[in-house]
Amino acid sequence: MNILYGVPGEGLGHATRSKVVIAHLLAQGHQVCVVSSSRAYHMLAAAFPGRVHEIRGFHLAYRGLAVSKARTAVLTLRTAPDDLRVNFAKYRELLCDFEPELIISDFESFTYLFAKMRRLPIISIDNMQIISRAKLDVAVPPAERGNYNLAKSIVRAKLPHSRHYFVTTFFDLPLEKDETTLVPPIIRPEILAAKPTAGSHVLVYQSATTQQNLVPLLQQLPDQEFRVYGFNKEESHGNVQLRAFSEAGFIADLASARAVVTNGGFSLISEAVFLRKPICAIPIPAQFEQWLNAAQVEKLGYGRHFADITADNLRAFLYGLGGFEAALASYQQQGNEVLFAQLDEALKEIGAEHLSVEPAPPKASWGGE
Repeated sequence: MNILYGVPGEGLGHATRSKVVIAHLLAQGHQVCVVSSSRAYHMLAAAFPGRVHEIRGFHLAYRGLAVSKARTAVLTLRTAPDDLRVNFAKYRELLCDFEPELIISDFESFTYLFAKMRRLPIISIDNMQIISRAKLDVAVPPAERGNYNLAKSIVRAKLPHSRHYFVTTFFDLPLEKDETTLVPPIIRPEILAAKPTAGSHVLVYQSATTQQNLVPLLQQLPDQEFRVYGFNKEESHGNVQLRAFSEAGFIADLASARAVVTNGGFSLISEAVFLRKPICAIPIPAQFEQWLNAAQVEKLGYGRHFADITADNLRAFLYGLGGFEAALASYQQQGNEVLFAQLDEALKEIGAEHLSVEPAPPKASWGGE
């Protein structure tokens, strides 16, 4: 099939996961055209030369450490008209030599709009849809209820009425909506190939903007070795080693870590769970999806969930490593086989329908002509 694949540019988690799925689709003989923006575009363009096109994407605005809802809204409204013009022109350009039969979106909006205008089936593959399509089994505290309601509204408005939703997750929840399948997280090949060992260090992933006092804080636990990513420096501070970014170095340190300290981001938590590494999760404020991931880590017994990194919180986390390791030992995942099998079946079904039904004309001309 001819597949148009949309990947958001905000952060690299979506791109890293989509890269795995795109490679699978190409291996299955499908023709795939990818659209993305920002850093995700550059990553995917390097991985799939000639298949990736750059569009204008949505960006989050921050106030201090937290996402600013007001600033994000203003930024989106200010840039939307020009972004739409550029993206519509890009899609018109694509149609010159590529006629999509199916859209796959990893929480990306412009491919969804294209699909609706062309009356094409849409498949959603992402982790965010769990917020609106499943029933939560953790109590949302009053301080998070506003973030929860906002996140649920945004997710509901993103890719509504898609043909099917594949929701990647390391925790199981009862579904509340049809056409939804929970599948294990997408794991990149480098993590699949990694051999986990029981090292003596703790891997810490925090950016310099989220924890300015991180080094002196970690030095309060002199009997622990910490390898810290996020500052993009190579420095030694006694028991704290700052590491410059290196994908191979990061994966090696993750696979050999005794534990992981991170925010609530889905990608690293999923990889740590896959490698059965205890997790101390400190979600970025005002990002409910990160709060949910961290809450599930603690509920499942895979680690601890804290609002802040403190020396006492880290001691409490490290004290419980034995119990977290026991809980993680029961986690089972056979790579990406479940998602691939389910996706291949869905594509066969859609392909059969495409052959038996004449395509409907578009509702409106593309590009305002």
